Amino acid sequence: MKIQITCEDKYEAQKLASLIFIKEGKETYITGILNVVKNELVISLKDKSAHSILLKNEDEVENFADFIQSVIDKEHTLISTKINEYVVEIVKE
Repeated sequence: MKIQITCEDKYEAQKLASLIFIKEGKETYITGILNVVKNELVISLKDKSAHSILLKNEDEVENFADFIQSVIDKEHTLISTKINEYVVEIVKE
C-alpha cells in the first residue's frame, strides 16, 4: 500500500520522512500520534521524543493518520519513504 502526503514545505517533507522511517535498518520510528491541531501533527517516536510536522491541510493529516495507524498497531511495516519537493511517498506492506 502506498500513500502520498503533501507537507507545508520541503523542510517539513524531509522531517516527516526522516522521523518515521530509518532506511538502513528498515525500522519504523513512529510509535503514536499525540495530537492533531488543524494541519499540525504531533507524533511520538521510539526514543520517547515528540515532534511536530506541518502538513498542507487537515485532509492530509487525516489521510496520514489513517494510513499510519496500522503501522503503529504493528499490523503493517513501513518499507520505504521517498521525498519529491513537498510530497512524501510512504509505502507499507
